[in-house]
Amino acid sequence: MNFKEELQERTGQVNELIQKFLPKEEGFAAELAQAMNYSMTAGGKRLRPILMWESYRLFGGKGQVVAPFMAAMEMIHTHSLIHDDLPALDNDEYRRGKKTTHAQFGEAMGILSGDALLNYA
Repeated sequence: MNFKEELQERTGQVNELIQKFLPKEEGFAAELAQAMNYSMTAGGKRLRPILMWESYRLFGGKGQVVAPFMAAMEMIHTHSLIHDDLPALDNDEYRRGKKTTHAQFGEAMGILSGDALLNYA
């Protein structure tokens, strides 16, 4: 298997893992959870959790003990991207071919969803 194929496979595995840790889109905070999940499922290479996973395995780690930390690492990274895109900073309208969180849900929800991902992590 070449590197590109291996990265694509690992990225898919990490995406599946992250799905398990995302908040449910229900109840009084449903819209906040939608904004959080919108950003978390926008794609990306997922290098941070992949490197964490490989480091864990390199030093003899087995099982899924590292899984919540992998998801948390990506939530922290996504938080920084959401806040970077806000009007007060870069004011980006698109990231990874999708509307940014604040463009899709409004500036206030962009701020709140970024903060929520950081705390959720």
